[in-house]
Order: sequence, then structure tokens, then C-alpha cells
Amino acid sequence: MLTLVLVVVFTALVFEYINGFHDTANSIATVVATKVLSPMQAVGMAAVMNLLGALAGTAVAQTIASGIIDAGVVDVGSQLILCALLGGIIWNLITWWFGLPSSSSHALIGGLIGAALAAAGMDFDVVIWSEPAEPVWRSAGVLWKVIIPMVGSPVLGFSAGFLMMGVLFFIIAMFARAGGVFARMVRPRWVNGFFGKSQIVSAASMGFAHGMNDAQKTMGIVALTLISAEAAGTLDNLPGFLGFLHPSDEALNEGGIDLWIKITCALVMAAGTAAGGWRIIKTLGHKLVKLHPIHGFAAETSAASVILGASALGIPVSTTHNISSAIMGVGTAKRFNAIKWGVVNKMVWAWILTIPMAGGMAYLLFRLLQAMGWA
Repeated sequence: MLTLVLVVVFTALVFEYINGFHDTANSIATVVATKVLSPMQAVGMAAVMNLLGALAGTAVAQTIASGIIDAGVVDVGSQLILCALLGGIIWNLITWWFGLPSSSSHALIGGLIGAALAAAGMDFDVVIWSEPAEPVWRSAGVLWKVIIPMVGSPVLGFSAGFLMMGVLFFIIAMFARAGGVFARMVRPRWVNGFFGKSQIVSAASMGFAHGMNDAQKTMGIVALTLISAEAAGTLDNLPGFLGFLHPSDEALNEGGIDLWIKITCALVMAAGTAAGGWRIIKTLGHKLVKLHPIHGFAAETSAASVILGASALGIPVSTTHNISSAIMGVGTAKRFNAIKWGVVNKMVWAWILTIPMAGGMAYLLFRLLQAMGWA
């Protein structure tokens, strides 16, 4: 039904909006916590950079549209995608309510897996688990595109944050020992002023990276919905004003993403970001570790570098995991007990539970639709 397709596209945009305000904290928590920008200034900057980042590529969108579930094993109908989105939305709202920085990316992927398993009667072949390739970054499937990055990217974020903070501490110590004008340059007031300005650039980079990776996930879902509807004949005889819903030949044959999908998802994510996500900002920016501008700069630069690299390779990593782990790395470089490890424990549990919880919700929702005769 065309109505169902439109409902799914609308739900995907709702997910994108929630992703925007749920993950706002990822790109601006540190710049707000260090008081370099006011909350409103930081949210405005993040919204603009999310928009620009979302328009910057399609590699991650292609992974979501064709690299997680096998359309040849299960009929990728609108009901499946709707349940996948609702599973992700419900888990996002639960973690947002409790102020836990969980991953919208993994919530969406978990939802896709859970709904697909329900649709296929628990046939595990419905999920593309692993498709090794050479070079290794071209490998596909959940193992290569989700599980390994889920573990590896936070490790990289932590290591990069720790090393960058160590390098900055070393430079400051060298200047202090040099005496004279060099010693004056590393007085706290000068350091805070310099890195306060630098942190605006690093926070903007985080916003861009967030848009480039996270917004593309919803683009992939919308594209998957429309390609499936086109194959099923649902989009035949569309009214003229809805003609844009037909996927282009590029989208059908080459995995491209239509321009209207990119622009719409980018604008919706930017609007969600502008709405803010203050609960999670408190956790990342205040509860995890006490931050100064130099720490915020190191954490944001490290996390943005990892996310941008993953986006270029089409790997849907978690913005949340990367900035959180980078903050931990920076805090550990200060001193091990600078990190509030009780808060870290709660965050890690949210990370671990996201895929199975969102997947379980999507699975139950699809089973409910089946029981009602709607799927």
C-alpha cells in the first residue's frame, strides 16, 4: 500500500529528527561544558554542520540499504522497515529519558536485524553476517560493518584522545621549561584562550562528522523502502505530485541516493539538532570528567577524525561511542581517577544492550503486526 510506504518514510524522518536531538550532545557537550560557547550558540553551530555533513556523501547510506539484511532471503516490505524504525525510536527515547548516551546507529541496525528475523521466521540467513573481501575495509556484513567497528572505533577514539592529550601536555611542559616568552605562552589564561578558540573548530568538525555518518543511515532506510516498494509495484501509477518517490535508475542499479532524500534527511536532522538534547549533554559534558578547553579540543578532534575516516569507508560507526571514549582517553591522560567510572559503567551497559534491545522490540512489533494480520 502506498499509504504504508508514506508512513514508513515519515517514521524514518521521525527517527532522523530524534537522532538529531538525541545525539546533539555528541558534538557539543564538551564545547558547552568548557563554556566556550553558550548552549544556544553550540546547538546552532551543530545544526548547520550536521546539515553540511549529511550532504557530503552516501557510502554509509549504501551500507544500510544493502549491507545488513539480505533482500533475497526476505521480502523487505514496508512493515519490516517500520518495525525496525520503531524499535530504534523506542530505545532511543528510553536512553534519552535516562540521559544515557547510547548509539542511534546501533539502535537502527538492531531494529533491522530483529524485524528481519521475525519476517523470516528466525531464518538467520536473512542477516548478512560476514562477506570478507580484499582489501579488508571493503568487507561487508554485520561482523565487518557493525561488530568490529563497534569495538574498534571506541578503542581508536580512546587511544587518539589519550595520545593527543599526552602530546599537548608534553608541548606545554617543554614551553614551561624553556622559560621567558615561551613560559608565558603556556600560562593557564593563554592556554584556555587559545584552545577555547580552537575548540570551536573541533566542535564544528564533530558536527560535520555526525551529519556525514548518522544522517546517511536514515537516507539508506528511505532508499531501501522506496526500492522495495518499486520492486513490489506499490509505486505504479503514482499521482504526478508524488512522482519524486520513484527511485532513480542510479538508486536502483548502482546504490546511489536520490538528491531529495539527501536534502530532506539533512534538514530533518538539523532541525532535531536545533531542538537540543540537554539530558545527555549533562552526562557527557559534566558527569563523566571535568573538562577545560584543551581537553574538549583533544576529545573532539580525536573523535571527529575516527568518524570521518569511517564515513569515507562506508562504516556506520557510533558518534556517541567515539566522543565518549575520546573524553575517557583525555580524562585518563590527566589522571586515571579523573574519570567517574560509575558513569562509564552505566554508559557501557547502554552500549552493550542497544542492538539486542532495539532488535527485540522490532521483533516483537513485527510479530504483533503478524498476529493482527497486517504483515
